[in-house]
Amino acid sequence: MALWRLYYHLVWATKNRYPYLTSEKEKKLYPYIIGKADSLNTIIHAIGGIEDHIHLVASIPPSISITDFVKNLKGSSSHYLKTKLINSPKFFWQEGYGIFSLGRKQLDQAVNYVINQKTHYQQKTIITSLETTSFENNPPSREYLISQSENYES
Repeated sequence: MALWRLYYHLVWATKNRYPYLTSEKEKKLYPYIIGKADSLNTIIHAIGGIEDHIHLVASIPPSISITDFVKNLKGSSSHYLKTKLINSPKFFWQEGYGIFSLGRKQLDQAVNYVINQKTHYQQKTIITSLETTSFENNPPSREYLISQSENYES
């Protein structure tokens, strides 16, 4: 058995950012997603969102690829939404997702941000870089990496 402490902040949106995720649907969808994550031996530290997207803070063991984890959760939750909550074959998640790795020191802050999504949107205190889901395979820029390494050298 491996020792692991891996924390991720994930975000994905509804197709075309359509506002499918009402509060009533969230009350059933979020426990479903948590249950699915449990069945994969992963941990959901927090889940939250607004009508057109969701955020998760999760721990994913090294035995499961992040891609497989997201694919599994998006696929099964899409089926659940289509057949049980929306009763419409028109629901889809948008392609892609955002993922950000966290250290243990950022975990509490990320959890707080995710569970307070609605408040952040109402008060316009969102963190824009954590709300992006549309840049497929968009790594940090080389210029950003160079500027960050210069900070460590000083």
